[in-house]
Amino acid sequence: MTSKTTNKVSVEVCARAVRMVQEQSGEYPSCWAAVVSVAGKIGCSADTLNEWLKKAEVDSGKRAGVTTDVAEKLKALERENRELRQANEILCKASAYFAQAELDRPLKR
Repeated sequence: MTSKTTNKVSVEVCARAVRMVQEQSGEYPSCWAAVVSVAGKIGCSADTLNEWLKKAEVDSGKRAGVTTDVAEKLKALERENRELRQANEILCKASAYFAQAELDRPLKR
């Protein structure tokens, strides 16, 4: 089994690469040509840089989609919801356990 390795790129490098594509796109026959050129200069794949460019366009409102901050908030809420469901399940099981123990106890006279 092979593992997928990812090279984390700093936010600054990502933002700079996106800015370079946006500034230099007029010098190339297509936006993709600009992406390929800049990707080669910074050492990432063109597909990765194209994804960064799309995300930047969504965040700036130039493209439809879920912005980064909304996606992060949604992810945090989903995590909190999952944790609360797990806690609720544990409490329900504990309640049922103690209720059964109370029923099994002999009556006081």
